[in-house]
Amino acid sequence: MVTVTSEATLPTAADRAWALLRAVGAVDKAFPGVLTGCRLDGDVRTVTFANGMAVQERIVSIDETRRRIAYAVIEGRFSHHSASMQIIPDGPERSRFVWISDFLPDDREAVVRPLVEQGTEAFLRAIGKGR
Repeated sequence: MVTVTSEATLPTAADRAWALLRAVGAVDKAFPGVLTGCRLDGDVRTVTFANGMAVQERIVSIDETRRRIAYAVIEGRFSHHSASMQIIPDGPERSRFVWISDFLPDDREAVVRPLVEQGTEAFLRAIGKGR
């Protein structure tokens, strides 16, 4: 199993960053340029990537206390996929964004790693626009 992790320091308070990330039905607003659409149907969201690829993800949990979202890709080329995104306070006007993705088969890393890296940069851009 491959684990891809991405972390970034955000120039904003954890509550503000969490409000953006927590909106699981509007995740395209949190990752502009990487995601171009999002539709939520119960606990399943369909996200559309900039390259036109659409993926279904099950929202596993939204933990308000830990500011953490867990989700899993439920279709496509993965035999297993689980991921989490978390906002961690790091001072009054700073926080950290942590994204961890575990998946099989290993050869999907060539697709997942760049998307996680691009997604982290997109989240930083989205946070910056809200200042």
